[in-house]
Amino acid sequence: MGKIIAITNQKGGVGKTTTSINLAASFAAMKRKVMLIDLDPQGNASVGSGISKSQVTYSSKHVLCNEAELKDALLPTTAGFDLLATSQELIVAEMQLLQEEQREQRLKTILSTVIANYDYILIDCPPSLSILTLNALVAADSVLIPIQCEYYALEGLSSLLTTVEQIRSTINPRLHIEGLLRTMYDGRNRLALDVSSQLLTHFPERVYRTVIPRNVRLAEAPSHGAPILHYDEKSQGAIAYLALAGEILRRGESNAA
Repeated sequence: MGKIIAITNQKGGVGKTTTSINLAASFAAMKRKVMLIDLDPQGNASVGSGISKSQVTYSSKHVLCNEAELKDALLPTTAGFDLLATSQELIVAEMQLLQEEQREQRLKTILSTVIANYDYILIDCPPSLSILTLNALVAADSVLIPIQCEYYALEGLSSLLTTVEQIRSTINPRLHIEGLLRTMYDGRNRLALDVSSQLLTHFPERVYRTVIPRNVRLAEAPSHGAPILHYDEKSQGAIAYLALAGEILRRGESNAA
């Protein structure tokens, strides 16, 4: 049975979509079967995975609104993972879901039909606690939280952890924190060092040892429609995301033992 990981942070600009794309590509490079779901109406994960609007017949909007089957909407990527792409039409799905009963269960129901076919399903969530994010958290087994080590980072994290705990205690008892990922990290920055230290102090078991550095090649890759592994496999960004995938795999094996 595969694992569903929601990648989310209510704060924008923390490397959420970059992590979604590059973790999916890294798992695929390690011969895991992976699906990436773009659940953000901005559609950055779709573009960053090399999928153009002209390739998308059915998007996440069509799937969530029961206008298409998930299997018919999935697109293969050159990085080796399957993608459920999106567009701004997803806002329509969000409004429709708000009018339905059990609206928070829709994505969980859809994914239950395919989870056995994948090792990992990653969900790139919007930077807000919307009905779309709620669907992701109800469907997920765990939550991966990218955190930029800067002012207000811990305040936003506290709010998100409270939300996760509320969902775990009411709707999805299996939901847990997969890990906290430090992104866009610059070890020469005193504030980054201080915030990183606080994270390690307060959440020693949850913070990944892998750190994603601030890296020019990593920032360039989305504009070329490619994960960093395919844009510059020798860059520090590519090395870091491969290391993260390896760390998640080791943690999973250790917990299963």
